[in-house]
Amino acid sequence: MTKVVYHVVEHDGGWAYRVGDVFSESFPSHDAAAAAARSAAAKQQQGSETEVIEYQDRKGAWHTETARGDDRPETAVEE
Repeated sequence: MTKVVYHVVEHDGGWAYRVGDVFSESFPSHDAAAAAARSAAAKQQQGSETEVIEYQDRKGAWHTETARGDDRPETAVEE
């Protein structure tokens, strides 16, 4: 099973959460960024229907994949 870790960090003059090399939008406080990270992590745990998804990799290339609705990663938030 894949594990996704949300790290709460200082970023862009405020606070954000980071997953891998990708940052969220900036928040005015650590608490606000941590709450957003916990919310995003919880949403990752929710099952859904199988869907086609699109995402951009770190080199800027776009990919299309089919995501199974029952294949949810383990998540954690590190503040």
